[in-house]
Amino acid sequence: MTSATETAPTVVTSAPARPRRASLVRRARRRRLTRAIWNLVGLVVFVVMVFPVFWMVSTALKPDAEIVSFTPTWFTSEPTLAHFRDAIDRPYFWDVVKNSLLVVAAVVVVSMVLAFLAAVALAKYRFTGRKVFVVLMIGILMLPAAGLVIPLYVVLARYGMTNTLTGLVAVHVTFLLPFAVWTLRGFILGIPRELEEAAMVDGSSRLGAFVRILLPLVMPGLVATSVFVFITSWNEYVFANVILSDQSNHTLTVWLSYFYGTSRNTDWGALMAASTLTAIPVVIFFLLVQRKIAFGLTAGAVKA
Repeated sequence: MTSATETAPTVVTSAPARPRRASLVRRARRRRLTRAIWNLVGLVVFVVMVFPVFWMVSTALKPDAEIVSFTPTWFTSEPTLAHFRDAIDRPYFWDVVKNSLLVVAAVVVVSMVLAFLAAVALAKYRFTGRKVFVVLMIGILMLPAAGLVIPLYVVLARYGMTNTLTGLVAVHVTFLLPFAVWTLRGFILGIPRELEEAAMVDGSSRLGAFVRILLPLVMPGLVATSVFVFITSWNEYVFANVILSDQSNHTLTVWLSYFYGTSRNTDWGALMAASTLTAIPVVIFFLLVQRKIAFGLTAGAVKA
């Protein structure tokens, strides 16, 4: 009788175990299937995004006969660096490289300094017109840059800043500063105020707490924002083409446009080689700071 009473509960409890286990197995299968589908979608998006870069580099290494052939070749069997030599030997190459580096360096430094100070003021202090200032920044981001080419050119011409790198830097900073301020403001809002207060309680001054506490914590946000500013300023074409008239003052993007003519006389090999050379500084800058980019982008989206 004792054995019968002991076996009865085991029969009752084991009955619903099988459906529960089967449900868990189905959920695990659905989860794996969903993950596989998303991985496939991500792979397709990656291929679509990387293919133009691959084709650019591949074309730069192909001989002229393979470039103009009606039968496309994915990988050339006879790679050549002649197109890179042709691109470097073009007039004003080193001048436009120097101009682009100067413009981008000035834009990144000025934008980051001004954006950081403005973001700290908007995030840490309350003053009259703060909300209006934030709304105006968003409004500036919504303005189409191409529609402001003529007004900005008239303003620059009035102050003698056309055909100068200084004028181009001022224009780039004007359009990139609102985004930089908005991004850094969201990042700083995610830093607890108690950290600075604790440092000041321990004897640190407000400036010391700012330098030792706030600045290191906001550094990933500065890096992520500087990458966006760098890439946008480096690839900008419209304002550089309008403001800079002398070829010796052009940037790399404007210099690249001189490779393109009609479909019959365009040197596609040299154009792709020059485009590859133009992309190299962006890749190098990205590799130098890529460790902090992901954290900076996600942390900057905590609060807005």
